[in-house]
Amino acid sequence: MKIGVLGSGTVAQTLGAGFLKHGHEVALGTRMASKLADWGAANPRARILSFKDAAEFGEIVVLAVGGEVALNALNLAGEKSLNGKVVIDACNPIGGGPPVNGVLSFFTTMTDSLMERLQAAYPKARFVKAFNSVGAAQMVNPQFAGGRPTMFICGSDAEAKKVVAGLLDQFGWDSEDMGALEAARAIEPLCMLWCIPGIGRGDWSPHAFKLLR
Repeated sequence: MKIGVLGSGTVAQTLGAGFLKHGHEVALGTRMASKLADWGAANPRARILSFKDAAEFGEIVVLAVGGEVALNALNLAGEKSLNGKVVIDACNPIGGGPPVNGVLSFFTTMTDSLMERLQAAYPKARFVKAFNSVGAAQMVNPQFAGGRPTMFICGSDAEAKKVVAGLLDQFGWDSEDMGALEAARAIEPLCMLWCIPGIGRGDWSPHAFKLLR
């Protein structure tokens, strides 16, 4: 598939390389191509484009920017480039203050989520929350003694979630569909929980969540 990744940071670069690894065509969208010079040299099959052109290129669009600029990134991509497409939202609404005893602050509340705000702004896009609850180093084919970890996903389009689940399977993850987009209110705070060992104790050793039955 053609995947347009919006972003030029570590998460965008990691996911972009992961999609290339699994045989997809990839374009990374950025406002500063110089940020991706080294990544582009290491991944010559990928394209480095503007946000708009990367979104137009992608059959699937991955939003992998800081939560505070997520809406701006979508605005740069443009409504026509997003309408009808699966948009994987890997963002977290980090902000609003410093961490408290290792717990991040969010600019959202428990009665809304970043993905709900993005979906409201772009109602014709098919948003699916994924990749927000683990560090970039474990996003692509992680290896844990306990087996495949679980990626919790949500969104209001059932077919879009099936597409994302298939990509997650390629990336070595079990996916767990938690329902409609409002479930992002619970999934986004998993980022807080994942980060506590690192922020609170300086322990950034590899870890991920797993749902057991």
